[in-house]
Amino acid sequence: MATVLALDVGSSSVRAQRFDEQAEPVDERRQERYDGGDPDEIVRLVSEVIGGRDEGVDAVGTSCFGHSLIALDAADRPLTPVLGWRDTRSAEAAAWLRRRVDPGAVQARTGAHLHPSFWPAKLAWLAEAEPEVFRSAARFVSFCDYLYAQLHGAPHGAMPTTSSSIASGTGLLDLTTGAWDAELLEVLQVDEERLPALSNEPQAGWYPALIDGACSNLGAGCVGRARAALMIGTSGALRILYETERPQPRPGLFLYVLDERRVVEGGALSDGGNLHAWLNETLAPSEGSVLERGPDEHGLTFLPFLGGERSIGWDPDAKGSIAGLTFETTPRDIRQAALEGVGFRFAAIVERLPEVEEIVATGGGLLSDPDWIQLMADTLARPITASGVEEASLRGAAVAILERLGHEAPAAPLGAVFRPRQDRADAYRSARERQQQLYEVLNG
Repeated sequence: MATVLALDVGSSSVRAQRFDEQAEPVDERRQERYDGGDPDEIVRLVSEVIGGRDEGVDAVGTSCFGHSLIALDAADRPLTPVLGWRDTRSAEAAAWLRRRVDPGAVQARTGAHLHPSFWPAKLAWLAEAEPEVFRSAARFVSFCDYLYAQLHGAPHGAMPTTSSSIASGTGLLDLTTGAWDAELLEVLQVDEERLPALSNEPQAGWYPALIDGACSNLGAGCVGRARAALMIGTSGALRILYETERPQPRPGLFLYVLDERRVVEGGALSDGGNLHAWLNETLAPSEGSVLERGPDEHGLTFLPFLGGERSIGWDPDAKGSIAGLTFETTPRDIRQAALEGVGFRFAAIVERLPEVEEIVATGGGLLSDPDWIQLMADTLARPITASGVEEASLRGAAVAILERLGHEAPAAPLGAVFRPRQDRADAYRSARERQQQLYEVLNG
């Protein structure tokens, strides 16, 4: 039987595990956590979790976080740390770009918004804030491009390669032509020779890395327009993965590539598991469940923009806010309102995906908290099924390369179904309207 090694390089941890041709694990999952953006440290941790297990397998595949940028010198050494989606220092650069080009046309071509999460704003900021670094950079690459070069011992000066999947997450790929976007490169004054070559072909059994969101859908079995994955890890996203010959991004959403025939579309929130952690660190412990009271009883309205806004308004300057506080407000009330607030933002995303009929909950931040899944069902007013896959992106990386090898993995397992509580439907409808009103007041 075929055996593959799957890697999952996330924004705070790295994992590796072998899978058979049925996409079932055949050894233990190794994981290492990290904090910070030192690219060489992350490479070291990836090497540790691999631990020689790439030998004797039929292929190796990788799911990797998207949107990252590293500037390399002529000797292929990093001039910057990993600049990730959470780095909002390029907010003013994004605003400058929106004045120079048509933002709607850019999003229609690239599937990405002119926002600090993506390369165009990061490159414009780097040119302004660190001009010497920008001028001396021989290459601009994603982290996984650097990772592969280091693991494979690429010679100095060799042209790095990247997959169309990872390239689509930069915000610089023209989805129609499959090439780097000419208008943006001209505005940014970046020659195409400073960017990786685009290739989806394997090298020595290693398949090019794929963007993690698409792998997550694939691993959880959320394939086709009707079944969406609602993922909460460090951040959050609601996505569909489907086949199309003509990618057509919709306003307010993103659209990235998995491979030559499939795209992943949806919306992302900067507040997810990180918000859950902030609540636990900031609020006093409280007894009781967040399911005991309805939103009309605590009376709070929470906008979950502590990390700025991505979908659907893509405002990096947006701030989190809470309205309705009284002397009777408890830590549990605030915690519940925050988790409900995330659900209401997902409801705004799913409204722009009218073809969605089923939602599957994925990601450690959500699967580890059944009460939050129930609040998601209440706030979205839809049933939500818990995924039976513990690490969807890791399994998705395995499924993707098994497909390339000619194997079709069985359907992903599913867990319990959480249904919206009908006796609270009116209260949640009113609470969502209050959040939308607050959003419009604060964001114009």
